[in-house]
Amino acid sequence: MLLRLVAAFLFCGLATVASAQQEVGWKSGREAAQIERKITALIGRMTLEEKVGQLHLSGRGEGFDINQVKAGRMGAVMNFVVPQEVRQVQEAVRQSRLKIPLIIGLDAVHGFSTYFPLPLGQASSWNPQLIEQAAYWTGREARAAGVNWTFAPMVDISRDPRWGRVLEGAGEDAYLASIIAAARTRGYQRGGVAASVKHFVGYGAAEGGRDYNSTWIPTSQLHDLFLPPFKAAFDTGAMTAMAAFNALNGMPATAHRGMLTDLLRGQWGFRGFVTSDFGSITELRLHGIAKDDAEAARKALLAGIDMDMMGDVYHKHLANEVKAGRVPVKALDEAVRRVLRVKYHLGLFERQHVDVAAAPSLMQTEEARKVARQAAREGVILLRNERQTLPIAPAVKSVAVIGAMAVPEDERVWTDPAGLGRRVVQPLPDALREQLPSDVTVTYEPAFAKNCGTEFKDKDAALKAAAAADLVVTMLGEDCEFMGEGASRTDLGLPGVQQELLEALVATGKPVVLVLATGRPLVLTWADKHVAAIVQTFHGGTEGRAAIAEVLAGKVNPAGRTPMSFPRSVGQIPVYYDQLPTGRPQKIRQRYESIYMDEANEALYPFGFGLSYSRFAYANPRVTNAKVPFDGATEVAVDVTNQGDRDGQEVVQLYIRQPVAERSRPLRLLKGFDKITLKAGETRTVRFKLEGKALGGHDDAGRYQLDPGIVEVYLGGSSLATVRTQFELAKP
Repeated sequence: MLLRLVAAFLFCGLATVASAQQEVGWKSGREAAQIERKITALIGRMTLEEKVGQLHLSGRGEGFDINQVKAGRMGAVMNFVVPQEVRQVQEAVRQSRLKIPLIIGLDAVHGFSTYFPLPLGQASSWNPQLIEQAAYWTGREARAAGVNWTFAPMVDISRDPRWGRVLEGAGEDAYLASIIAAARTRGYQRGGVAASVKHFVGYGAAEGGRDYNSTWIPTSQLHDLFLPPFKAAFDTGAMTAMAAFNALNGMPATAHRGMLTDLLRGQWGFRGFVTSDFGSITELRLHGIAKDDAEAARKALLAGIDMDMMGDVYHKHLANEVKAGRVPVKALDEAVRRVLRVKYHLGLFERQHVDVAAAPSLMQTEEARKVARQAAREGVILLRNERQTLPIAPAVKSVAVIGAMAVPEDERVWTDPAGLGRRVVQPLPDALREQLPSDVTVTYEPAFAKNCGTEFKDKDAALKAAAAADLVVTMLGEDCEFMGEGASRTDLGLPGVQQELLEALVATGKPVVLVLATGRPLVLTWADKHVAAIVQTFHGGTEGRAAIAEVLAGKVNPAGRTPMSFPRSVGQIPVYYDQLPTGRPQKIRQRYESIYMDEANEALYPFGFGLSYSRFAYANPRVTNAKVPFDGATEVAVDVTNQGDRDGQEVVQLYIRQPVAERSRPLRLLKGFDKITLKAGETRTVRFKLEGKALGGHDDAGRYQLDPGIVEVYLGGSSLATVRTQFELAKP
């Protein structure tokens, strides 16, 4: 035992040393001051063209000109993932006059070589420490290949699953999203890559859920809902930001000086640089605020965009704008300073070129895969489990796995293939055979021609296999073109012919377990009424199907919770838990109440919801202080008991409501959570600290205000928590 403890200690020590060696972040004190002096001296040596070059970001592929690197006319590159190619662009810098290193960026959104669940799937774990570890290993692998900048985390709040990019965020709630934004930022930069917090700001509120569409956000909501995750990431030390594609309240985010300069730099004190999104500067013409690319370049720079991503607009026009006096040299120099500041604080001027030979051995290490497996396990959400269909009972001797998605083609990713070798993702049928007893027969039929589920391959064979089995496990969902950027949908049912298959499988009379791998919450109203069990994942990555098999077999007790509300119908959208009270609330569902005539008001599965193979009970809620001043705090405690016969994890959630205030306050508002593990029969007291100053909201002018009065506290396993206590919030 002693030897094991020593070994564990040494392993932790080595991990800490490795992290410290590659961790990046802002320097302080004398070191930061020295960097500023170096930047001033370097800018003094630069030509106008070299200054503009630092603001030019180009990418791998057709049109990339390495001669611009050699001439000092490029500050950053993107989408170089093969170490040999990264080394080539790094060596090209040596031929430039000033030899200013490149920052090398990539959309390492949920992995590099090891793939973790989609960010929405990581958010489903409600485990910030695990999420940080996933970002750490993503950053560490990317850095090993020569990448030093990731275009993540995306921290956009969205309450509209029609928008295809909800998969990159943390869902609908500002508190949960802020905790996760900080965790992912910390993880990436601990792994050695600068984080780029995106998309600043309002991108997730696109009207109609249509990507790139306009957003209209009241000032109070902007400050209470959309800005907090950005603030949390910057407070954690995020070194760069990315502007959004959308127009916010009529002003394109790429030219929004009020957000990029006045708020981000002026009020928040952000020191890093801001990049445009892909080609978004030239798109200012299409937004209708610039007559040509030269004007677009001028407006973007003066608003606060430091780097032009893949637009070639600064490269072509900015020098002329400076020469003509339309862009002050001082403004250009400040943008260059911010880019150089990040490069110095990243240590790029001292960092060695990528080690091409060493890179492959640093991909998909055992440690990274362990984190990937745990992230996949904890992100699995059990939405329905009629008659305890799951875990698979000992009486089940044959299982039919149906659906092409059960056997992976290419995992949905946001990078080009790294060229470093990926381990094949284990198919679900094979994983189930490993987890179930040897006397259980597992058969497999794809049913569809591809994972997309748009056309059948052999529907009859699938139904025959289902009819012959004791239990049917069908893996369906979204893949291919149905998810991600530019994948907005008005129909949130199963794509293609998947619903037809699901109904036919249910018609066999055999119990059906629906396993979903999607990029967003779907409308599952039919399935909720007809299938025996529903297991939700948001594409679990390298270890995803193995983790699903563990849950189905009962080797892992599911503990994922919904980070977004699941609508009953597209007509309910936006549907979210922290709604404001109405003067005519639903009471008995009669006309002239705030109801739908043809559907329930409530989400099908509310925010924070998830079933377990255990049962958890809450009792004895209490506060230490019945009266809390604005500048004070109270402890909230509740006793949680695992009443089941299995050990399990519970996400203990704390919500508040202030029933009377100067402005209407939400009916529920998440203000704390804790994921705990309880043995069967165990009771534990869970404690939260609530600070008075964190219980307010913003007014129409963006001013933060606290109101005295009663604060109700609700504790439980979802946003429907009913165990209640209260205290009074009072002026000092």
